[in-house]
Amino acid sequence: MILGVGTDLANIDRIAATLARFGDRFRTRVFTDAEIARAEARREVAATYAKRWAAKEACSKALGTGLRMGIAWRDMAVTNLPTGQPVMAVTGWAAERLAAMTPPGHRAVIHVTLTDDHPWAQAFVVIEAVPTA
Repeated sequence: MILGVGTDLANIDRIAATLARFGDRFRTRVFTDAEIARAEARREVAATYAKRWAAKEACSKALGTGLRMGIAWRDMAVTNLPTGQPVMAVTGWAAERLAAMTPPGHRAVIHVTLTDDHPWAQAFVVIEAVPTA
């Protein structure tokens, strides 16, 4: 069963300007160390950050809260499987919210997809409840 759906569209040029203006202050407020390492190792640094920004926004929408009610940017993190497939992990209040919205006898699975086509980066998140038995 679907518990939540979220999408977001981010402007890569706006993220690039924010990176140029605020640098590490922006990076460390919004992104985890793993996300920063991944983005800084890429050729398209701003696009990588923009996709992850959009994923965090989309995830917060799928959780039904947006970025309010205690969810912090770093409570949501995008990593990649060895195949390159993006995955979303939640901690802190985001994990608490996810647990609260997951029905008994189910486990939550967060599906995420990312794309970019300059100047846009987009993310789509679906939270699914899968029976444990």
